[in-house]
Amino acid sequence: MSNPVTKIDDYLESQSKLSLLRFITCGSVDDGKSTLIGRMLYEAQLIFEDQVAALRNESKHHGTQDGDIDFALLVDGLAAEREQGITIDVAYRFFATDHRKFIVADTPGHEQYTRNMATGASTADVAVILVDASQGVLTQTRRHSFICSLLGIKHVALAVNKMDLVDFNQEIYESIVADYRTFSEQLDFESITPIPMSALEGDNVIQRSAKSTWYSGPTLIGFLETVEAHQSKIESAFRMPVQWVNRPDRTFRGFSGTVVSGIVKKGDEVRILPSGETAQVEDIVLYKDSLPRAIPDQAVTLKLNKEVDCSRGDVIVAAKEPIEVADQFETNIVWMDQETGHHGRSYWLKTSTTRVNATISDIKFKYNINTLEHLSSKEMVLNDIGVATISLDRGIPFEPYRNNRSLGSFVLIDRYTNATVAAGMINFALRRSTNIHAQKLVVDRSARETLNGHKARVLWFTGLSGSGKSSIADALEQRLHKRGIRTYILDGDNVRHGLNQDLGFSDADRIENIRRVSEVSKLMVDAGIVVLTSFISPFRAERDMARRLFKDGEFVEIHVDTSIEAAEKRDVKGLYAKARRGELPNFTGVSSPYESPENAEIRLNSGEDSIEACVQQIVDYLGSE
Repeated sequence: MSNPVTKIDDYLESQSKLSLLRFITCGSVDDGKSTLIGRMLYEAQLIFEDQVAALRNESKHHGTQDGDIDFALLVDGLAAEREQGITIDVAYRFFATDHRKFIVADTPGHEQYTRNMATGASTADVAVILVDASQGVLTQTRRHSFICSLLGIKHVALAVNKMDLVDFNQEIYESIVADYRTFSEQLDFESITPIPMSALEGDNVIQRSAKSTWYSGPTLIGFLETVEAHQSKIESAFRMPVQWVNRPDRTFRGFSGTVVSGIVKKGDEVRILPSGETAQVEDIVLYKDSLPRAIPDQAVTLKLNKEVDCSRGDVIVAAKEPIEVADQFETNIVWMDQETGHHGRSYWLKTSTTRVNATISDIKFKYNINTLEHLSSKEMVLNDIGVATISLDRGIPFEPYRNNRSLGSFVLIDRYTNATVAAGMINFALRRSTNIHAQKLVVDRSARETLNGHKARVLWFTGLSGSGKSSIADALEQRLHKRGIRTYILDGDNVRHGLNQDLGFSDADRIENIRRVSEVSKLMVDAGIVVLTSFISPFRAERDMARRLFKDGEFVEIHVDTSIEAAEKRDVKGLYAKARRGELPNFTGVSSPYESPENAEIRLNSGEDSIEACVQQIVDYLGSE
C-alpha cells in the first residue's frame, strides 16, 4: 500500500511545477460572470460536501434558479450582492487543474462599479468577457473590453453565455461574434477566442456540449489551460523600485524592494534613478540568507559596494539599460470618483513607492465608449475614460505602461479626502520634460530684493463677490507704495480683460484662471515685488495649489470674510440679482459654492470693520513678522 504522506508530497511537488494564470471575468450586468466561476469551482471539485449543502440551502433563500443550485452565490459574498443578485466588489478565487493553476477575479458589471473592474483587470493576464446571448454586445461590454485593452490584456475569451436561452442558435452566436469583432478592431487585443456556452448548465465550460455540434473550438477551461499570455518579466531589463532604506545597525545599509522585471546578480552594475549614480551589487539579502541572484516578484534587499544617494521612491535599474526620468506625461485616465476632475486641478500622484504633487494640465479628449471617437472636454466625471497630460512638481523614473505595468501605472488621490479619484497609465513623457531646463541667471531674486530694499511675497485676497477685496487691496497698495515698497495688484476683473480673456466662469475655467494667476504671481515674486491678488478663488484646492508654488512665509492668504447678505447689499453691479434670476450661471454663493479658507493667515471682518481698519490689520501682521 502506498504511503499517504508520499502521495501528498508528490501532489504538492506536481502543483509547484504548474504555471499560474491570472484572469478576469467581466461584461455587462447579469451576463453570468459569478455563475461561471461558481460552475468552474464546482466542476473542478474544489467545493467540499458541506459547502455544497450550504450552497443548496442558500440557493433556496437567495438564489435565482427556483431552488436549484445558484453557483453565483459561491462568489457573491456580500449580503448586498446576494440580496440584489449582482456583484459589487471584486472577488478573487483560486483553483487548479492538472495543467495549470488559476487566480480569477470576478468583477462587477454595473457602470457605477467600473473602478472595481479596473482594479481586477490591472493584474490579469487574460480576460473572459461574457455576453448574454439574448442581449448581445452592450455598452458595459464595450466599456470593460476597452479598459482591458488599456490595461494591457492581450488575449480575450469571448464567452457568449446563456446560449440555452436561444436554443444554441448558431446564427445568433455568429452575429454576436461579428458585432464584437467589429468593435474590437480599434482595440489592442492580439487574439479573441469566441466560445458558445451556458455557465448555468455547464455547456462548453469544462466539457464539450452536444447542443453545439456546429462549434469546433475549445472549451473555456481548455482555452485557459493552453493560452500563452504571460508577460516575460524575467527577460526584461532589471528594475526595482526602492520601498525603504534598510539600516538595522550602523554596519549595514541596504535598499529593500520588489523586483518588478529582469534579474539582478551579485557583481552587477546598477544605476539609481533619478540621481543617476552607479554602483555594484555587493550582496542580495533575503532575511538572513545571501542569494546569488533575485528574480521578478521577489522581495529582497540590495547591498551596494559604495554609499549612494538613494531613498524610498527611487528606482534601481540595470546600469546599461536605464529608464527615463520626466515630470510631464501623456496618460490614459479612468476616472473613479463622484467628484468631477477638472483641467488644472491638483492631486497627489501615487506610483508603486512614491507620492508627488500632480496637476491635470490638459484633458485632450474623452472616449465615446460605443464608437471610441474622441470627445473634446475640460473635465472628467465618474467612469469617464480619456487621455490627459499630467504635470508633476519633480521628475520620477518611469517606463511606458505597455512596457512595464509596475513603473507605468499610477493613481490620483484627492488631497483632502484621500480618496482615489483616478487610475492612470503612462503612454510617454512629453519632450519638454527632458529638453527644457531652468536657466541659471546671475541676477537672481535675492539681488532684486536687495535692490528694492524689501522682501517679496504674495498677498492673496479671497472672498465672495462684493466682500471688499479690491477696495481693501487698492487701499493697502497705496499705504505700501508710500513706504517705498514695490507692489503690483492682480485684480480679477482686470486680468480677465487680457491674460484670461479666453476663460469663462465654469468650474474648469475658474480653476485655470487661478492657475495662470498663480504662475504670474510666482514670476513677480521672483522679480522682488510684493504682489496683491484680488480674486474670489472659490476652491480650496486651487488656493492650496497656489500656496505650494511659494516657500514658507511667502504666501499670505487673506480671507475677506463677509456674509452673502452683506455682499449682496454692496453689489453695485447687480450681479447677485442677475444670478438669482438665472441670468448668470456658476455664480459663487448662488449657483456655485465658495469654500472658505480653513487656516488663512489673516481674516478680515469686512462686514463690520472699515476699509482703513482692515488695511491696518494687514499692515500690523506684516510688521510683526
